[in-house]
Amino acid sequence: MRVLAIDQGTSATKAVVVESDGSTGAVVEVPLGVRATADGGVELDPEELWASVVTAGCRALAEAGGAVEAVGLANQGETVLAWDRSSGAPMSAGIVWQDRRSTEICHQIERRGDAQRLVEISGLELDPYFVAPKIRWLRDRVDGDATITTTDTWMLHRLTGAFATDAATASRSLLLDLAAVGWSDEACAIFGLDPTDLPMIVANATDALGETTAFGGRIPVTGVCVDQQAALFAESCHSPGETKCTYGTGAFLLASTGSTATWSTNGLVGSVAWQLGDATTWCLDGQVYTVGAAISWMESVGLISGPGDLDLLGGSVTSAGGVTFVPGLAGLAAPFWEPSAHGAFTGLSLATGRAELVHAVIEGIAASVACLVRAAGADLGRPLQRLRVDGGVTRSATLLQLQADLAQVPVEVYPSPHATALGVAAFARIGRGEPVESAICPWAAARIVEPQCSADEAEGRIATWLAAAEATRRL
Repeated sequence: MRVLAIDQGTSATKAVVVESDGSTGAVVEVPLGVRATADGGVELDPEELWASVVTAGCRALAEAGGAVEAVGLANQGETVLAWDRSSGAPMSAGIVWQDRRSTEICHQIERRGDAQRLVEISGLELDPYFVAPKIRWLRDRVDGDATITTTDTWMLHRLTGAFATDAATASRSLLLDLAAVGWSDEACAIFGLDPTDLPMIVANATDALGETTAFGGRIPVTGVCVDQQAALFAESCHSPGETKCTYGTGAFLLASTGSTATWSTNGLVGSVAWQLGDATTWCLDGQVYTVGAAISWMESVGLISGPGDLDLLGGSVTSAGGVTFVPGLAGLAAPFWEPSAHGAFTGLSLATGRAELVHAVIEGIAASVACLVRAAGADLGRPLQRLRVDGGVTRSATLLQLQADLAQVPVEVYPSPHATALGVAAFARIGRGEPVESAICPWAAARIVEPQCSADEAEGRIATWLAAAEATRRL
């Protein structure tokens, strides 16, 4: 079955025509502008986002030629906007998942003593990264008649007229009862929100959303998912303990827990991985907010001229020369959950050069993810056996080796740069009636990177990084 997969991400929208044999045909990527504000805001223009979806989809279909039988839509998860339900017109900027302006709302809830109850209901930590604090923040600033949802609901409304979100995206909201996979009246009340204002929750493969004419003709939309869970599905992480990490704007580690809803006791969060029919698969999730964003920052300040310098400069030295970097440029996520933390270089000396600084940034990213790997193993009750990886930053051989060394597991590189698109394409196929087994594209690792340092050495380097990370929480 031939499908059009739309991967609507933070910095770009990608449209991929996935052929009947699972190969990728035409691929079109349209960049998307994101702006940061001095008060911790991170915003995008919703109309620019929508135009990128339509442009990418239409161009991909034109380049591929022929018809497709379904559309799959992946979204960036925790980005929200206010909009007019009758017209679909935006009534606010898109408030991106990196936005920190709802931090005070989280502090107010903490002071009321409701934070732990939200963890018990939703599996998520109370943090402005997630959806509900941003909805509450927007609700206090826009017209009372505005509808406020994640971007997927708004896009689906424009595509098909549906008012819906998928179970995996809903689990990123702080408003979902994780075990029941339904909106929680109690969680909504904590944020002062009305659950009747929230969209219908649908499975990730579904025929309930209707058809779209946005890309020409009438095509059913039958696959929907938050981006990271779509990648987890594509990378065949279906059994408990199978884990992947996507290195994009941020780094996102997800570990499948199978048919069991799991609450973390080690600083991760629990989420729905996907829902197929009445069967739900859950996962553990950990995030590093600035990865590709940290690389873009290095480029903007002249430390590197482009991503190729990660290996040309960072890989030209065997260590960072005692320098440690904490990628807290938008706060620290799992396992710290400190939205007010800052990024930092420590251990600088007169001998520190550009190569050492770049190496330190790469190692700081790898150390952050290694801490998530440890936390996932602790929650699962056994160390992870391997880590599957995807995303643009995995083109860096220096990152891959440092990741294998610090996590002390083999790193398996997914062979396609389109994991999210392939995952949501599989959901679209299943939603059109294709069996699960044939909907998932078979794959073999493009590369396997083994650890080259000892466990003791990795332990010492992680301890040094953790000390620096703890210090940034007090800046």
